[in-house]
Amino acid sequence: MSRKPVLRGRAARLARLFPAGRGQAARTPFVLLVVLLLGGGLIGLLMLNSALSEGAFQREALQKDAKNLTDEEQALQRDIDSYSAPDALQLRARQLGMVPGGDPAFLGADGTVKGVPSAAPTPPPAQETPLSLLPPAALALSPSATDGAAPATADLAPPPAQGPAPTPENTTPAVPAAPPPAPTPTPGR
Repeated sequence: MSRKPVLRGRAARLARLFPAGRGQAARTPFVLLVVLLLGGGLIGLLMLNSALSEGAFQREALQKDAKNLTDEEQALQRDIDSYSAPDALQLRARQLGMVPGGDPAFLGADGTVKGVPSAAPTPPPAQETPLSLLPPAALALSPSATDGAAPATADLAPPPAQGPAPTPENTTPAVPAAPPPAPTPTPGR
């Protein structure tokens, strides 16, 4: 351990001009600057990471919404396709009392009539609609069937045969039973 020499005269006056802790004073601002830069970079990195995470959550929610809307669009398109099928249009027209038109007649450019017009045929009596022609909404479960009972289409099946087995002696021509009522479509989803 060495002691600093005691300065006298001119050397003492010059030593008073320079501060004694010069090495510590020059290092302190540099260390403080490095610490501030590292801290600022860390805070900036954390803010960037949280912004990216928030964007990922929003993107995921939007993708889920887009998937749900696509599914709904496809379901609605299936409904439109089922209602615009020729069989469904014909069924609906008959329900409204419409009948197919007769033979048309055409007018030529010179005013001559081509073809023989005929009147539309009278509508046949109302018939029961086959299940294959009903729109999907008509085949849905009825409100009474939702509490655990069988679906509404189960009511359309013929009842099981009861009584003795048919033999040649007791067979009679079968009389068709009255058709069951058609299920009514329920509005909404």
